[in-house]
Amino acid sequence: MPPTAGVRWLRPRPWGQCVAELPYGVGNGRMLSDLSPWADPFFCQEVRLSRFERVRGRLRRAYQSSRESVPADQDAPGDAPEPARVASPSVPGPSAPPSATVVGAEPQVDLHTSTSSRDDADVPHGLRIAAAWCWRLIVIGVVAWALLRIVGTIKIVIIPLAVALLLSALLAPAVGWLLRARLPRSLATAVVLVGGLAAVIGTLTLVVNEFIRGVPELSEKSSEGVRQIQNWLKTGPLHLSDTQLNRYIDEAQAWINDNTSKFTSGALSTAATLAEVLTGTILVLFATFFFLRDGSRIWRFLVRLLPVAARWKVDDAGRASWQTLGAYVRATVLVAFIDAVGIGIFLVAFDIPFAFPLAALVFLGAFIPIVGAALSGGVAVLVALVDSGPVTALIILGAVIGVQQVEGHVLQPLIMGRAVALHPLAVIIGIAAGVVLAGITGALVSVPLIAVLNTAVRRLAARTVPDTPPDAVVVAAQAP
Repeated sequence: MPPTAGVRWLRPRPWGQCVAELPYGVGNGRMLSDLSPWADPFFCQEVRLSRFERVRGRLRRAYQSSRESVPADQDAPGDAPEPARVASPSVPGPSAPPSATVVGAEPQVDLHTSTSSRDDADVPHGLRIAAAWCWRLIVIGVVAWALLRIVGTIKIVIIPLAVALLLSALLAPAVGWLLRARLPRSLATAVVLVGGLAAVIGTLTLVVNEFIRGVPELSEKSSEGVRQIQNWLKTGPLHLSDTQLNRYIDEAQAWINDNTSKFTSGALSTAATLAEVLTGTILVLFATFFFLRDGSRIWRFLVRLLPVAARWKVDDAGRASWQTLGAYVRATVLVAFIDAVGIGIFLVAFDIPFAFPLAALVFLGAFIPIVGAALSGGVAVLVALVDSGPVTALIILGAVIGVQQVEGHVLQPLIMGRAVALHPLAVIIGIAAGVVLAGITGALVSVPLIAVLNTAVRRLAARTVPDTPPDAVVVAAQAP
């Protein structure tokens, strides 16, 4: 039998090397020989197992030893699977089973053993949430404080611009009507602005003339009214004596004399700010004109300053806020007119002096919801008390309260609607903050500002996507 019997040569190699396939066993063993193809069979049988066979044997032995080392009372691997070990990099081959312990494997490293993780775990979850809210609220408070300081510094500019926005929202429909009548935009804006200015000047002229004519009549009736009040205090439920009345009158006169210097200094300071008032009035007129004429272009310019991804969302919120502002101003004007007419009818019916000036005061006071109408109605009641006595004053007080109830429960829900409805607490807080920050002007502007911010925040926080495409900037047709 030749030396190579039972050996099938796979491929030739250079002299001194051969690779053969042996016929023993089930598998195909590999033999690497440094002899010639006709070498001695005893040398050819010195065959080393492949690396794969050696690794497989090691893994099988390690797996069996690990199964034997597991205690009997420990849960099965299927109940609590443990993570697979990392195989030794010096032994390549297939990865070990999940429950196998590979000889030479590196110990498992815990990835969450940092000090910060342990500290966070020791802090209660509720306290972590409270801390996160606290630092965010602190940042918001600091930003709001900085904005208020900036607004307070340049309020001579901010307040006229706010008033101009209110006037623009009121006059924008009139400009739209003239534009539909084929008038140029500049001419339509000028006509509306001049007409509105003429209406304001005419109303002020009528109020001043009525006030001048009513002063003598009120002076004549005031003495009689004061006597009626004194008699009511004596014979009424209070039962005050003449001594008490004289003491109260003397204290009132002393208070007036002591505060005369304050009143005088206030008048002088008011005269000193006349230049600021004149400057603000001129700024209001110019700003209103350009808001009515170029409002759409101004809004597009402001929107294009923002990132592209935020433009369509901000534009949608701005258009909704502008509609809210317009609806609020027009509804407030209508409600104020109805209040003035209702209270004015009772003043004329009972022949109260200054009926038209008091009605005009009620009209202006209605622009400050809740508070303004009550104060202006109180002035009308005081005039009726001095002029005609307590009975007529009580009738006027009932008329004022009735008109206010109709306004609050019928007119405002019907005219303004749910879009601009605000809670009375929010209105009171806004008016108080406006008075503290900017006086009467702040009280006038605070409520529409809250309504606009309410609409803008709700539209920005809405998860619905506006219909406007992201590359388009559309401005409302009635924008200033």
